[in-house]
Amino acid sequence: MMSLTSRMIRVPVTRATQFRGLASAAPQGKIDHIKRVGVIGSGQMGLGIAYVAANVTKLPVVLMDINKEQTDKGIQFMNKLLEKDIAKSKITAEHAQETRELVSTTNTLNALADVDYIIEAASENLEIKKAIFRDLDSICKADAILATNTSSISITKIAAATKRAEKVIGMHFMNPVPVMKLVEIIPGLATSPEVLETTRSLATSMGKTCTVVKDIPGFVANRLLMPYINEAMMLLESEFASAEDIDTTMKLGTNMPMGPLTLADFIGLDTCLAIMKVLHENTGDSKYRPAVLLQKYVDAGWLGRKNGRGVYKY
Repeated sequence: MMSLTSRMIRVPVTRATQFRGLASAAPQGKIDHIKRVGVIGSGQMGLGIAYVAANVTKLPVVLMDINKEQTDKGIQFMNKLLEKDIAKSKITAEHAQETRELVSTTNTLNALADVDYIIEAASENLEIKKAIFRDLDSICKADAILATNTSSISITKIAAATKRAEKVIGMHFMNPVPVMKLVEIIPGLATSPEVLETTRSLATSMGKTCTVVKDIPGFVANRLLMPYINEAMMLLESEFASAEDIDTTMKLGTNMPMGPLTLADFIGLDTCLAIMKVLHENTGDSKYRPAVLLQKYVDAGWLGRKNGRGVYKY
């Protein structure tokens, strides 16, 4: 069942300050029929989504990853974040314990059979996502909604791997999930209005502001962000400026919280490359062609903060 799926569902949990400051639950919204949420992938994005669903919306969450070490690390990391927030009086010990008890882990997709709403946060690879959704379609109950956290891939193409295209939708969280307030919601060609409204209500209950975007390559956020990062990589490749000077220019000159190259390392250079390839391949527009240096860094295994080396060393 998990032949292609087993190639992927894990992204390393990074160190970070990214899951802080969520103490109060958002209003539930119209999600009373959602009793449990499933999250596939216990990397940076998946863990953040699971954390917010449990800590803010107070929904039971099943966190799934094929690698038990990854789910164990994810829970340990979540516990550390909760303890830090207790120490800073952002949440009570009782609140933290409630959050812990709401999150369970599994290493098999079959454990998601009775979950009402599933959010997939696997690698940015169409074939991997199609394999996961094909499996979910055969495992999950008929009324379960299947969402993907893809940041660039067509929702319609992913939905085509199932027999429930009307229940498939894009739910693109921003990184780091507990801090960033936006969720892009992307209906596919067949997504029903009811699924769109349920997804909007769920995101709102998680304390997020929603935008609804058409199913175009890169949606809106990455259609704008990735060419910006790619241009910074081209400037670095051409030796027009150092990485530090490129980042400082954008931080101090345009009031960006971090420069484009620091941001690329934070996102993951492999993720940036995957998104640029989706944009280039699906639009045919040369402005989305990935920088040669970006490809070289990924080929060298320099992926960014998550493995200690990207544009910068960590």
